[in-house]
Amino acid sequence: MIEISPRSSVGWQAQALAYVLALICGFATSALLIALSGASVTEGFGALYEGAFGSQEALLQSLVAATPLIFTGLATVIAFRAEIWSIGQEGQMFAGAMCGYWISLVLGAVTGWIAVPAILVAAMLGGAVMGGLCGWLKTRFQVNEIISTVMLNYVIVYLLSYLLAGGPWTEEGSTSYHQTPVFSENIRLPLIIAEVKLHFGFVLALLAAALCWVILKKTPLGFEIRALGFNPTALRFKGVNVTRTVLVVMCFSGALAALAGVSEIFGVNYRLRGDVMTGLGFTGIIVGMIGGLNPIGTVIAALLFGALANGSLYMNVLSDIPPSLVPAMQGILLLFFLSASVLVRYSIQFRRVAQ
Repeated sequence: MIEISPRSSVGWQAQALAYVLALICGFATSALLIALSGASVTEGFGALYEGAFGSQEALLQSLVAATPLIFTGLATVIAFRAEIWSIGQEGQMFAGAMCGYWISLVLGAVTGWIAVPAILVAAMLGGAVMGGLCGWLKTRFQVNEIISTVMLNYVIVYLLSYLLAGGPWTEEGSTSYHQTPVFSENIRLPLIIAEVKLHFGFVLALLAAALCWVILKKTPLGFEIRALGFNPTALRFKGVNVTRTVLVVMCFSGALAALAGVSEIFGVNYRLRGDVMTGLGFTGIIVGMIGGLNPIGTVIAALLFGALANGSLYMNVLSDIPPSLVPAMQGILLLFFLSASVLVRYSIQFRRVAQ
């Protein structure tokens, strides 16, 4: 007979060992997948390493690729720690980028000291409103947040498609590409290292991670978020307004996801395009889960996935590995990390049934 029981306590060493083994197993399985595709495993992983960490430029570009994933990963952490299963990071990111662009049109040619903070605030408000709407539907009408967030993802993506494909935001004279004109310099995020476009958004992402850690660990709001995940009924009997907490969580999560859109559009691409953001919200959910729903772990996981994304570009050029294998590798890593997180929390015992 197989008996599964929760462990009373797990040391950080055991958790670290479990995640290292998950990483090894994930890459070993990915190597098997590469071999089955007919490509060279050593050549593929060599190109992946060169593209991700092979030079100072590659390393810095990996940080750029990790920046939006830190934001969407943190958005996942805040929502999932409260056991609110929001899948809306993708749409909230789009909403943030769109609100940021809209306010830049309103402000016009003002100085960057006014324009950039206004864009950040407008983007966060846009993401917060979209997240808060799903929170309101959940608390007012008991609409499942998975359904509402997924549906709003489609709504916001199609709205952007309308605005860019012949709509009011379409670049004049452009018929092949759905994009806005190139942004003027006053509304771009400040660059830290111009050669690789490492921008202020990366610093903002690290500050956001530190803020999330402090809120979750050191503040009454963090206690309410964690308690909401454990036992909302007990939290309600303690006198906490659970409805308010749900709305705060969804607004906070939406604001974080929105910053991913701003960082990618105003820090890297300098024009609003939907294709450059596609998938970053969903990847952020994987990042948050692999990070153990911990802000610090999420930053580490985002750096890993940023390196994977950056290295995959190099791998596609130098090897015969299909580009579709990279998302498959991400899924494999998620599978092993989730398995590891369960195995460290539960013990499996085999008992002989008495005759």
